[in-house]
Amino acid sequence: MMRISVLAAVAAAAALAPASEAAAGKRYQASITRTTFGIPHIEARTWQGVGYGVAYAYAQDNLCLLAEEFATVAGERSRHFGPEAKAVLGFQEVDNLASDTFFRAVIDLPALRDGVKGQAREAQLLAEGYVAGYNRFLKDAGAEGVPADCRGKPWVRPITMDDLLRLTEKQMLLASSLALAPGIAGAAPPGEAQAKVAMTLPRQDELGIGSNGWAFGGDATADGRGLVIGNPHFPWNGPSRFWQMHVSGPDGYDAMGVGIAGSPIPTLGFNRDVAWTHTVTAARHFTLYQLTLDPADPTRYLVDGQSVAMEPHSITVPMPEGTPDVTRTLYSTRFGPVVVIPQSGVTWSAANAFAMKDANRGNLRAIETWLRIGQAKNVGDIQSAVSETLGIPWVNTIAADRNGDALHADVTAVPNVSADKIKACSTPISGLFASLATLLDGARAECDWDAAAGTPEPGLMPASDQAATIRRDYLTNSNDSYWISNPRIPHPALSPILGKHAAELTLRTRSNFTETEALLASGKVDHASAKAMAFANKSLAADMAVDPLLALCARQNDAATDTARGCAALAGWDRRYEASSKGAALFRAFWAKAARVPGLWAVPFDPADPVNTPRDIAADTAGDKLLGALGEAVGELDAAGIALDAEWGSVQQWRVGDEGIPIHGGPGTAGVLNYQDARPAPGGGLVPVHGTSYIQIVGFDDAGPVADAVLSYSQSTDPASPHFADQTRAYAAKQWHRLPFDRRAIRAAAIGKTKRIAE
Repeated sequence: MMRISVLAAVAAAAALAPASEAAAGKRYQASITRTTFGIPHIEARTWQGVGYGVAYAYAQDNLCLLAEEFATVAGERSRHFGPEAKAVLGFQEVDNLASDTFFRAVIDLPALRDGVKGQAREAQLLAEGYVAGYNRFLKDAGAEGVPADCRGKPWVRPITMDDLLRLTEKQMLLASSLALAPGIAGAAPPGEAQAKVAMTLPRQDELGIGSNGWAFGGDATADGRGLVIGNPHFPWNGPSRFWQMHVSGPDGYDAMGVGIAGSPIPTLGFNRDVAWTHTVTAARHFTLYQLTLDPADPTRYLVDGQSVAMEPHSITVPMPEGTPDVTRTLYSTRFGPVVVIPQSGVTWSAANAFAMKDANRGNLRAIETWLRIGQAKNVGDIQSAVSETLGIPWVNTIAADRNGDALHADVTAVPNVSADKIKACSTPISGLFASLATLLDGARAECDWDAAAGTPEPGLMPASDQAATIRRDYLTNSNDSYWISNPRIPHPALSPILGKHAAELTLRTRSNFTETEALLASGKVDHASAKAMAFANKSLAADMAVDPLLALCARQNDAATDTARGCAALAGWDRRYEASSKGAALFRAFWAKAARVPGLWAVPFDPADPVNTPRDIAADTAGDKLLGALGEAVGELDAAGIALDAEWGSVQQWRVGDEGIPIHGGPGTAGVLNYQDARPAPGGGLVPVHGTSYIQIVGFDDAGPVADAVLSYSQSTDPASPHFADQTRAYAAKQWHRLPFDRRAIRAAAIGKTKRIAE
């Protein structure tokens, strides 16, 4: 593990810096060289300098986005934007009052400040530099240099370490507490005014997060070295957008890839010897506890027969000038905050309440984990990093190295609850929640998470009880559980908290295995074949359903019906989601209905053949409903003004002023690997909201990494930037970009002069 003292860092900086700078005693120094598409290559000789340069470059591209995010995590959105307007919390929209209440209640700044003391020293220095770099950009930009979208706004302000701590905590909670933010912000005991909570417990596929990732080992590749395909599915808007960077820092650190808002180093990418990607895991990173309340007081709960008082927290949210501030009292327990989700039956009555315990609260270990991954020499180093720190919050880690080894590690910060404990600590209603959350009995102290020796925090599941595999053929994940990352080696059953075992796979996962096996059957994997698979835009649902549907269509006599019109359109579809595909929009609308038809498949799911089951449309029993679904889909497109045979690229577009950029890729629920989730756009058609974002294909030669990549939504959120949509156009044209990594390649691809900053 990297451990350097402040004195050592300063000494190293002084020894390596130019004499004039060293003599000036500059604490923060970095250089930023931009190459094609505005990708910054940040060089620094200290960890403070790395954070300094990364924050400065990120603010150059996304100042308004990041400044608004700091207002969000500070609980100040209502004051600046009004309490009823919306905030994007991770992957959902929440009203500003609920957002502010959540952050002011859940983020424990004193605990985070104390937790920093246990961080790796490098992580502390990175954070210090990041704050300085962001503030330096604001100073350099001045009032007139701030982008038009946020110029003159009071929420564009210098930040402190507290702001970065809040943002870091928020990113750790993206797939857990943040998903339940309205239910935490709206919890109130019976008899008190209840805030409206319009949400249900989200399923994993409803969180708006996903991804595909492949690690091919030397036995499967043309050159005998490892190769990684990273295809994370992340939002096109908001602070969870990826941003590309290349960081060269002290201790030989040299890594390139992407991070989201506030990341001081790449959290997904590659170095000279390894490449890695992440996919959202099926593991659950929180548990719900059913509380048995004291009959005399609904703000007290019983544990082993003893009455325990909930801890009240008075939360005041500042409102716009002239409007009184809003104060609410929220309650927390030994298991975490009280939460209500009425639509899912999670309520606060005189008899029961529910609390949420989150394994990622206070997780400040993640940056140390990614630092170690960025310095890894092989996949064994990566496995050690994720296992020893348990700092990866909510994603699988998929990696390959130049030696030809491949890794899949579903090892994260997850509650240490075994299958036996889940069974022993169930309540009479636990089964009602089983598909959505793990519900335990809060009336018994023994139902708290188990402490295991050697974990960085008590109550976390040790890596030895989670799933990690190293092989030389391939390993892959498309957000299903650890159970199968290669059909040849199903994993033995682990705790249900880690995901379902021997359960039906999603169509996207099945498409992954089908296409991967077809790729390997055609020969060894190389960059060209990997690119072809990543952007093939095939739909497994179409391959399984269109021919049987057309056979049903042949029985129709009236060619003028909506169903018959739909049949004619699908007969001419190439069954892909290319920009040029005609009929893709119709199948998207049809499959959203058809997939829910009871008894759809004639051959049921078989855990002995999970890739190929369920299958075969049950035409005799489900045929009429399928034809009805097709007719409804036709009516839906007619109402939206979309022609049944419209080219997909004329329907799904990213708008840049008057320009509509056609976006290929389609719905993951239809078994499309190149996943784009689109929603109705103002003025008609569809606009992508999340899906394929940063796509990288990384292998190795004797000199270093060989990386092709594209960022679908481009680097900058500033419409005035030349890098607002340049990669979006490249993505639309399927134009990959060979990333420059060594100094010679960077010099050759440089655009403009290197910027050097110091203070």
